[in-house]
Amino acid sequence: MADLRARRDAALGAGAPLFYEQPLHLVRGEGVNLFDPDGRRYVDMYNNVPCVGHANPRVADAMARQQGTLNVHSRYLHEGVVTFAERLAALHGPQIESVILSCSGTEAIEVALRMARFATGKNGIICTNATYHGNSELVGSLTRLPENANANPAVQSIPFPEKYRPLADGLSEAELCDAYIDRLKRAIARLDSSGEGVAAFIVCSILANEGLPDIPAGFMERATAIVHEAGGLVIADEVQAGYARTGSWWGYEVTGFVPDIVVTGKPMGNGLPLAATAASRSLVENFRARTRHFNTFASSPLQAAVGMAVLDEIEGRDLRASVTAVGAALKAGLEQRKGASEAIGDVRGHGLFIGVEIVAPADHAPAVDQAKRIVNRLKDKGFLTSNAGAFSNIVKIRPPLVFSHENAAEFLVAWDETIAELSA
Repeated sequence: MADLRARRDAALGAGAPLFYEQPLHLVRGEGVNLFDPDGRRYVDMYNNVPCVGHANPRVADAMARQQGTLNVHSRYLHEGVVTFAERLAALHGPQIESVILSCSGTEAIEVALRMARFATGKNGIICTNATYHGNSELVGSLTRLPENANANPAVQSIPFPEKYRPLADGLSEAELCDAYIDRLKRAIARLDSSGEGVAAFIVCSILANEGLPDIPAGFMERATAIVHEAGGLVIADEVQAGYARTGSWWGYEVTGFVPDIVVTGKPMGNGLPLAATAASRSLVENFRARTRHFNTFASSPLQAAVGMAVLDEIEGRDLRASVTAVGAALKAGLEQRKGASEAIGDVRGHGLFIGVEIVAPADHAPAVDQAKRIVNRLKDKGFLTSNAGAFSNIVKIRPPLVFSHENAAEFLVAWDETIAELSA
């Protein structure tokens, strides 16, 4: 292991991140399971890339058959590409008609932001103050941007809406929603006064990187209307929330708003690089008319074949229903444990995306070190999670969609053992 880590540092450059205090060397995957060189099994409860399971036979077969038949860039006609784009657009409402395929969430978000700027003639972007949408210079400028930051006057953030650590104590849910809406209005006013105007409000529809907070009722719908009134568009980042992760096809269905542009990524190819920016035909065609944007490896027959196989798996195995049932049972099990452990401040999430907030018993302050200890102890017991959220104190649970009731029951046993051991 030490030799492999040294070789990795030399080959990739020291500083490339690794999970866990004692990193894992993985050699094989199957379904929700991962295996090390000694054959030890780990239950994957983190990776949403292999959403229909590691080494999924249907996806692997589609990939091999298409690569063995034809794979070219996007500037040829191919029925499979057209059919996949049609099928993807049809998973949304009537406001989504056309698709620009790409290879990563970062690229798809960048396309969405440029699309909004071209359509509105404005430049300003609003995000939350604890978000992450990607790594390019433009998209990366949104990451954990403090409110009122002035390094880039065209980008403004607002406090992410939540009920666990609200903007002010003693407010009703309706009053709290008003308070967060007021922060959005202030951001719009700053952009208008600077001359940038509002091109887009971009948001993960379930606020995944913020820590899956419970959003005050009505916020997302009201925010959408206010952004539209200001002349901007709303972009839903569904890279983590979408593809049945919440039990619905899209996170925005769960949190109650209708976006103008939808971005998807990681799970679409179950490991093959595949992402998409979806919008109305007019928005997409305006973007195409204003750019020479293309990606050599996107809109390919290979992407289409694999993308179709993933959708076939989700629909053919009725994974949305499974996600709803298994996720509800797992969340309920963790909520039951909340009362028995002072370390658990909150349990929240949707479907098979659950966050457990780890806090200091005395004052409910974020307990980052304890969250890390839990994650590492769970790893030692064969269950892979991570710590995340605005304060890095959320135990992030996001298994492949094929995660079962049996897997959930196993995990709860390991959870109980972990909490007991760390509390001793």
